[in-house]
Amino acid sequence: MSELFVYSAIMLVSILISAVSQIMLKKSAQKTYPSKLKEYLNPIVITAYILFFGCSFITMYALKVVPLSMYSIIESCGYIFVAVLSFFFLKEKLTKRQLAGMALIIIGIAIYSIEI
Repeated sequence: MSELFVYSAIMLVSILISAVSQIMLKKSAQKTYPSKLKEYLNPIVITAYILFFGCSFITMYALKVVPLSMYSIIESCGYIFVAVLSFFFLKEKLTKRQLAGMALIIIGIAIYSIEI
């Protein structure tokens, strides 16, 4: 396995974890809290922000090997991850427009991959 593949996979996992933390924040925002302090200082929100912070470090680590031009391609998978996770965990509907957008992202990634 090439070093680029391994670091790209690390970056992809980081983006997936980031998408999970976004879902956690949205889930937390749907609840009502007795005070503003408890709204922002609850375990779900704190965990989500820790995950975001950790993903930043993982991404910087992966960028030691992954070219910056490839990062934007890999990062676009985040839009797909968030949409799919929202469908399953937040029960949000996927519209035809969203599905078309995800298809375009996948086609773009495939075209980029052919050029590598």
